[in-house]
Amino acid sequence: MPVRVVEAAAPSQVSGANSGQTLPPACTLLSVGQAFSGTQNVSSLQKDEAWRVNVRIQGCDLEHGYLCGTMEALNVPMADTPVVTFWEGEIVDTKNYTFFTGKWEATPEDDIRHWTKFPSFSPLVSQVKVDGGKSLDLSNYPYIFMRWKEQYFVNVGTDCGLTIAGFYYVCFSCSDGSISGFYYDPNSSPFQKLELKSTNEGRSGFSFSSYELQ
Repeated sequence: MPVRVVEAAAPSQVSGANSGQTLPPACTLLSVGQAFSGTQNVSSLQKDEAWRVNVRIQGCDLEHGYLCGTMEALNVPMADTPVVTFWEGEIVDTKNYTFFTGKWEATPEDDIRHWTKFPSFSPLVSQVKVDGGKSLDLSNYPYIFMRWKEQYFVNVGTDCGLTIAGFYYVCFSCSDGSISGFYYDPNSSPFQKLELKSTNEGRSGFSFSSYELQ
């Protein structure tokens, strides 16, 4: 959820063929109720700036490559209160979704440019350039790649000075639950980095229950 402005300016082995089992690896850290916290770098040419961010997963369906959750930005300069959004995600499993976005103004070139910023993507890039990764088997890969698209503001109006027009390219580490992401929106500063770590709060910790999810 960046400011609405335009700025100038090696893992384990990967199977080369799809064996039919395309679900990403089961991971207890990617489950309903799991919380993450960290920062989003929203720096521009004019100043360095980072927002503290909390994320909680509200739904996860690996079979259909779907998950959803809430994102809270805590120290947004133009907001009097933390800004909460609801997002929906696409899990790149080569069955439901490939590495090519195909919407939200993202071209295959935009996709490759963003995915290659994740070191864990390096072993996959040559095949992804060919077919979006359709022939890859990611079922045993130690990272899960996703796209998160914010759908609406939960507790503020659309006149809050922020935009949710773009989406996040996301990489999730199954080993430690850490998340890296890059925001894409042609009308916002490029490559705003999201860095989150799994918390120990689990289902009983930080919650967005005080906000009404539409």
